[in-house]
Amino acid sequence: MFRHDIIIVGGGLAGLRAALEAGGDVAVISRVHPLRSHSVAAQGGINVALGSTDRWEDHAFDTIKGSDYLADQDAVEVLCKDAPQRVIEMEHWGTLFSRVDGMIAQRPFGGAGYPRTAYAEDRTGHALLHTMYEQALKKGIKFYEEWLITRLVVAGGKCMGLVGYNIADGNIGGFQAKAVIFATGGYGRIYQRSTNSIINTGFGCAVAYRAGAALEDMEFVQFHPTTLYGANILITEGARGEGGFLKNKNGERFMKRYSPNLLDLAPRDIVARAIQTEINEGRGFEGGYVNLELMHIGERNIKERLPGIRQIAMDFANIDPVREPIPIQPGQHYSMGGIASDKDCRTSIKGFYACGECSCISVHGANRLGGNSLLETIVFGKIAGENAKEYAKTRDFESQDTIDKAVDDETGRISAPLNKKDGEPFFTIRDELKKALDENVGIFRNEMNLSSALRKTRELQSRYKNVYIRYKGAVFNQELVNAIELEGMLDIAEVICMGALARRESRGSHYRLDHPARDDANWLKHTLVAFTPEGPKIEYKPVNITMYQPKAREY
Repeated sequence: MFRHDIIIVGGGLAGLRAALEAGGDVAVISRVHPLRSHSVAAQGGINVALGSTDRWEDHAFDTIKGSDYLADQDAVEVLCKDAPQRVIEMEHWGTLFSRVDGMIAQRPFGGAGYPRTAYAEDRTGHALLHTMYEQALKKGIKFYEEWLITRLVVAGGKCMGLVGYNIADGNIGGFQAKAVIFATGGYGRIYQRSTNSIINTGFGCAVAYRAGAALEDMEFVQFHPTTLYGANILITEGARGEGGFLKNKNGERFMKRYSPNLLDLAPRDIVARAIQTEINEGRGFEGGYVNLELMHIGERNIKERLPGIRQIAMDFANIDPVREPIPIQPGQHYSMGGIASDKDCRTSIKGFYACGECSCISVHGANRLGGNSLLETIVFGKIAGENAKEYAKTRDFESQDTIDKAVDDETGRISAPLNKKDGEPFFTIRDELKKALDENVGIFRNEMNLSSALRKTRELQSRYKNVYIRYKGAVFNQELVNAIELEGMLDIAEVICMGALARRESRGSHYRLDHPARDDANWLKHTLVAFTPEGPKIEYKPVNITMYQPKAREY
């Protein structure tokens, strides 16, 4: 049994920022070493209104408009107001932002009316995460690395702690806490074509869901317009922010048809649909891609501002973007939905908080603007840490019997597939799930395909009961870890399909071919899905509108 006042699950930017703010007897539990968290993969930059020519109100409006007016505007206000302080704090802690004339450099990003995306070349997440981890080491924060949290322990509506599986030795342990924060990342790996790390299975969301926390707006899945063809490695929006543009096989800059004002720097949902439309209508290259051209930017600018992208293109496509275009296609990238949380990062469970991509504080609504995800981690990571700290002061540790019983229950549940002598291997179910989502719950959706995906997901849930583990060892049994996470992936997929099937409109990343118009009269509301013994239950709640009334998006 382990005991800490505050336990944070997730070692990325949101989790580390929460730990720094919580201070005291705090611990971070991470599925991987913190510097292997998916935050390290963020490339293009972090949005912030700096100087006198840009205002937080303008940042907020761009965010709300980009969200297709589904974002909670009180939360967006917190995000954009706090941005300058958090970014400057990171610089003072040691983040080496790119600079122009001594000032932090900022580049244009999609959907923004001002070049407000600060960056560190095209490795911004890498720079921020290393800085944050250094601060955590400096503060002496306790880390439990290579633990998979499998259960959130709740009694009487209060969070009591956690149960985790130690990947390194196979032991199952209990963690008692006065407050728990989840910062476990997104669920992109339920899709095959994704920019996400393989650890981004959404398992944290699934654990919270099974414990009684509602999931919000899960049908809103972002597809990044530009991932490297065939590999789906992210090609940052910063490449277009630096002047890159898209061309189809006819050599046409086709974005003028879809966004005549912003062209290649329209919001991601618009650009992704435009690229997929070009491919679907036969104007893409054979195999299904279009080109991203950077050659005109110049060799010096590419090497100075986009060195990571050049390296990716050279290593994984044998292409030097100084001389050749990069073949790109859309791919799953980000999870707008997550654990339902308010602007103080509180959930419906007392003592349980969520921040970062696993949460849905709803600053992104139906479509996230590039550059706002890194910002969300450090703004709401801080808020989660300070609120968990204040809550923990009001509680004493209770009897550990509840945690002990949960450990016994999890030991039996996790060992069950190990004790089977035959059955179905996890990967056949996993691969069928990914294929079903890629084909039916992608950029373009309709009732027939969504219904098919939902039926398939439920069939796979039934088949999951027969999963067995071929490798019986305790040390680094990754087969068992993958099988455990697969159950959560199936839960998440079911919720996404249900929310998408019910939402009969098109808004942001959720585009229904059979309901192509946005319908504010009936669907300007958030989807909430709760786990019940009878199955998932859908409810809705209103969007918080404070500053800007919804109107048509024009780009």
